[in-house]
Amino acid sequence: MKPEIEIIGLGPGSLGQLTLDVYNRLKDGGMVYARTTHHPVIAQLQSEGLEFEAFDGIYEAHESFSPIYEEIAETLLGAAAGSSGEGVRYVVPGHPLVAEETVQLLLAAEAEGRVSVNIIGGASFLDPVFSALRIDPNDGFQLLDATNFTADDLSLTQHLFLSQLYDGFIASEVKLTLMEHFPDDYEVILVEAAGSPGEEVTRLPLYALDREMNVSNLTVLYVPPVPDESYLSHTFKRLREVIRILRSPDGCPWDRKQTHFTLKRFLLEEAYEVLDAIDEEDDDHLIEELGDVLLQVLLHAQIGEDEGYFNIADVVAGLTEKMIRRHPHVFHEKIEGDRAEDVELRWDKIKEMEKKDQTPASLLDNIPRSMPALMSAFELQKKAAKAGFQWHEEAPMWEKLEEELAEWKEALTEHNDEEAKKEFGDVLFVLANLARFFKIQPEEALLMTNRKFIRRFQYIETQLKANGKKPETSDLTEMDRYWDEAKKKGI
Repeated sequence: MKPEIEIIGLGPGSLGQLTLDVYNRLKDGGMVYARTTHHPVIAQLQSEGLEFEAFDGIYEAHESFSPIYEEIAETLLGAAAGSSGEGVRYVVPGHPLVAEETVQLLLAAEAEGRVSVNIIGGASFLDPVFSALRIDPNDGFQLLDATNFTADDLSLTQHLFLSQLYDGFIASEVKLTLMEHFPDDYEVILVEAAGSPGEEVTRLPLYALDREMNVSNLTVLYVPPVPDESYLSHTFKRLREVIRILRSPDGCPWDRKQTHFTLKRFLLEEAYEVLDAIDEEDDDHLIEELGDVLLQVLLHAQIGEDEGYFNIADVVAGLTEKMIRRHPHVFHEKIEGDRAEDVELRWDKIKEMEKKDQTPASLLDNIPRSMPALMSAFELQKKAAKAGFQWHEEAPMWEKLEEELAEWKEALTEHNDEEAKKEFGDVLFVLANLARFFKIQPEEALLMTNRKFIRRFQYIETQLKANGKKPETSDLTEMDRYWDEAKKKGI
């Protein structure tokens, strides 16, 4: 026969809130284990002669709650096993199935066949909290554990209750997490000992949460739902809604008429503007430009949804699954001493396995035709190199560059414009291969040089303007002198 544990809920507050059945069970004698004695009913029962063995001391022995709850559960399981078939009685605040991790651990042990659990429900703290705040839970609410709470858990449009707000440290952590979504002065409410004679309801600004709260295991924090949409502008859900409205029949005529094809050029433009912001090392500009790229993604996803083919959830799900699949060293097996090169090789192998049923006619078929030419040259030679079509040292590449330069000069000398164009392309192609060999992205390198040219030429224009001149009224010698000045100044 399995050992037995009877778990009794003490309700939210006073002895008068206990059912007669629960009261009689507690009064019929025998040792009772209590997760904590910090509950009004415990003191009242002790005054009537009932004895408790409490676990309050365990809280001081650990730095986090998980090992505390695990030790309590194991102690109870051990006591039940050694009870000669009589079982043990365990009491918890409120209802055993509301915010009681030790009960969940005991239920898990029951599922493993280690114990038989009998739950005698007491009222949870939720009903008196709803009454104290005059709230209808049917409007939608969240009950979250303050000791294990992240900003991603929140639904800002529902009533939020945080239990287990044990002390000032937890309150401080909760405050900082809530401030990721709410203004510092957002009004929150602390409900203390709801439903008991000592019930207190305190309204305070969020920033004061860890300064004014009374430490108690009977404290619940209530965060009201946001009053309007202006509080939601930082959320992905609100952004999706805005894009959906723009594409709706009552939305914007320009957004409604866009297609995947008409938006192509905007995605390219926005991507380059992101690169500009990165090179400028301007975080505010980068935030703006990344937002513009995200806009393009959401517009394409909304078009897909409007046409009934896919939506943003499909995009996100596909990306999430791919990232997990292609990073087994992170999400599955931990690989010690992994290098970036190892990760890249593994990525390519997994990608190849994923696409084994859609093998292209050529290794080069997967390179987008619309990619900028210099970037495309880099990727073409990178693909060919992985298949073994490459020089393994730099000398032959330098020789090839000299050969192509000579052929270009020859075509120029012969005034053969078409041939000169082809030979110049060959020069660029070899340079792209050299860049690949030395792990330089040629498109990025050329963009950097372009921007450097812009800065230095603008310096020339500024200096000339200071002297009442323009580039058109200057000469190469003067402009070259200002160019050298800009270079020496690190412009």
